[in-house]
Amino acid sequence: MPNVQEKQLRWYNIALMSFITVWGFGNVVNNYANQGLVVVFSWVFIFALYFIPYALIVGQLGSTFKEGKGGVSTWIKHTMGPGLAYLAAWTYWVVHIPYLAQKPQAILIALGWALKGDGSLIKEYTVVALQGLTLALFVFFMWVASRGMKSLKVVGSVAGIAMFIMSILYVVMAVTAPAITNVEIATTNITW
Repeated sequence: MPNVQEKQLRWYNIALMSFITVWGFGNVVNNYANQGLVVVFSWVFIFALYFIPYALIVGQLGSTFKEGKGGVSTWIKHTMGPGLAYLAAWTYWVVHIPYLAQKPQAILIALGWALKGDGSLIKEYTVVALQGLTLALFVFFMWVASRGMKSLKVVGSVAGIAMFIMSILYVVMAVTAPAITNVEIATTNITW
């Protein structure tokens, strides 16, 4: 029985991984900066109409096609046929090439901000050294992913919890900061 449990993701693992990939801390910061407090309504709206159904759909498809190892392409193969499954797998792969290539760079930039308080850390390295660090990070995360479901659970849960807490803290601090500093909130007054 422990072997079966180790190969399964719990609902909270899926929810936190979904939060990281679908929602993300960057969306919280950027949307709040652009729209102010008004964005809270759209967060609730998006959460109810997209995020919850998305997590439920992924959970349902994953439990329905337990024997499949291809994820989205397995789901599409069984529901729409092998031609669309191939197209789905190909587009998924093509989309993720630039996405995955920029992730280690984003980690280095965030590390620079954490260590130096500005984005100057990456400017200290040559292009070749920076790309070498990026490649090393990419290979490291590929190694972690290859370790199996247990490592994905740990990484997904830690990252998801951290991002969720940062998002909540950001919103709470952004709402309370004007009251503490006696500054008027700059959110546009949308009244009819």
